[in-house]
Parts: sequence; C-alpha cells; structure tokens
Amino acid sequence: MKKITVLIPAYNEALNIPAITEALESLISHSVTLTVENNNGRNTTLVNLSSFQWEYLFVNDGSTDCTLDVLHNLRKENQRVNILNLSRNFGKENAMLAGMDYASGDAVIIMDADLQHPIETIPEMIYWWEQGYDDVYGKRINRGRESWLRRRLSLAYYSMLQGTTSIEILENVGDFRLLDRRVVNAICSLREVNRYTKGLFCWVGYNKKEVQFKTTDRCNGSSRFGICRLFNLGIDGITSYTTKPLRISAVIGFIVSALSLGYMAFTFFKTIFWGEEVIGYPTLICTILLLSGIQLIALGIIGEYLGRIFTESKHRPPYIVESFNEDKK
Repeated sequence: MKKITVLIPAYNEALNIPAITEALESLISHSVTLTVENNNGRNTTLVNLSSFQWEYLFVNDGSTDCTLDVLHNLRKENQRVNILNLSRNFGKENAMLAGMDYASGDAVIIMDADLQHPIETIPEMIYWWEQGYDDVYGKRINRGRESWLRRRLSLAYYSMLQGTTSIEILENVGDFRLLDRRVVNAICSLREVNRYTKGLFCWVGYNKKEVQFKTTDRCNGSSRFGICRLFNLGIDGITSYTTKPLRISAVIGFIVSALSLGYMAFTFFKTIFWGEEVIGYPTLICTILLLSGIQLIALGIIGEYLGRIFTESKHRPPYIVESFNEDKK
C-alpha cells in the first residue's frame, strides 16, 4: 500500500488546524469520481483515496499561540497526525524543508493550514501522480481577496524573475503541489540556507503536470505575509537564481563611463576653442548626485550577494528540531 504524507507548515494556526484535519479525514474516507482530460479526450475515472495509507505532518514553526497544544490534542485522537516542533520560527521555506526531511510517504502533498488550498484538488493530483507525473503542481486561476496593487506587483515580479533566470519560473504557482518521493529526495539534498523553494521545484526538473484551482478565503485569522515579507521573498528569488543584477550594474557603469568620457571631451574642446565661463553649477551637482546614486545601487547589489555568501559560509543548519511527536520538555 502506497503512503501519502500531507505536509502542513503551521505558524499561529491554532484556529485552522482542527478544520483542515477534519476536512482531510472526510476526504480520504471514500472514493472520488473525476472527469479529466488526457490524450484520449475527456474521461471519467475513480480515485480510491482509502486505498492509500495517510499521514498528516504538521510542522510547528515556532508558533506563539496554542498551536502546539491543539496539535497534541489532535494526535491523541488521531494517530495520522504527526507533529514536528521546531525550536523557533525559521520561516516557511525552512519549515517545508524540515517537513520533507521527516516525511515518510511515497508522495508528499504540501499545503497551507489556512484552507486557502482547496482539499478537493487532492484527488486530481493523486490521479496524475499515478499516471507517472513526479510534480503535480497547483496553479491559481484566481488570487482570492487580494488587493489590486498586490496582484499587479506579484505578476510583475514573476515576469521580472522569468526574464532574469535561465530556468522556467511557473507563474501563479505556489507551494501547493504533490511531489513524488524522488523529487522530495532531490529537494532535501539541496541544503542551501537562503532557500527559495518555488525556484528549487523548477530547478530540479522531473515530469511536471499542472492542476488548476481557485484560491479560497482563509478559514480563520489573517495572512502573515505582508508587503515587506513578500518583497524580501522576491529579493531572495532573484538573488538565488541569477547574477544578472550584477551584470546590469556593470553595464550601467560602462554606459555612464562612456557618457562621462564624451562629455569630458566636449568640455575640453569647448574650453580650448570658445573659453569657459563660470557656469554649470546645477549641472555639476545633478551629475554628482546621479553618479553617487548609481554607485550606491551597485554597492547595494554587490552587498546583497556578499551577504548571502557570508550566510552560506557559516554552514548553519536550516532549522533545529525541538521534538517530534513528543510534548514540549
């Protein structure tokens, strides 16, 4: 019997955890009839979810509410619930890595605890996995109750990231996906500290299949990913998979240097043939400010990469486990 692990990172999700556990229990207890499109057209197929062995692996990422207590109470009632408790908040990227390290299933389904990833999509993911696909990823066809500005910034970011990297970055695709065991092993072998998992899923390759879904609203609570955290995640994505910002800063430096040399030659010949009055103070100030700004931007880009080298050189573990299926000591 094949085993499937549902990996759920959780940070202050005490109100949502019972709901998602109940929804999963309701789903896996029966068979689901699907209508799918393949090379033979539209076909109806039956996915028997009860024929798999299931485990729910919750990664408590340093929650400050009663998330851990709720999980332990659930485990007393349901042995499918497994609890990986991290020593502090290491961030979702590292929490997912920790979960994949401890997942024992032949396939791992990654989803959020807030029920924005619809449970009903899981049977279709399993169907395509059984057809031989290694990475069945969910693609959002809507972005829920998201502001217009955030939506536009997200789309612009994906376009920029795709234009600067050599690998294909899937647009409107997050962490909601089913991964075969060999993909999980490949991801776990990549132990970099500055992780951008969405890029790693694309980087490792394997046979991928898209499954579309509609994002639902959070069951309880509010999102912890504000604009600042999303901005930092965007910087991580760009600096983790391309050095083009360094190249762009170098190109800008060459262009500015060429323009400066041309202006210097113009000023030299103008002074020889026509003389020079004491004018041009505003131009001089604007030029100095422009060049200073370009230099600071270039230094900032270099510093970002140097900072990542510094972090990686420490060889610290991405996370620390306090307990696994045990009460806090």
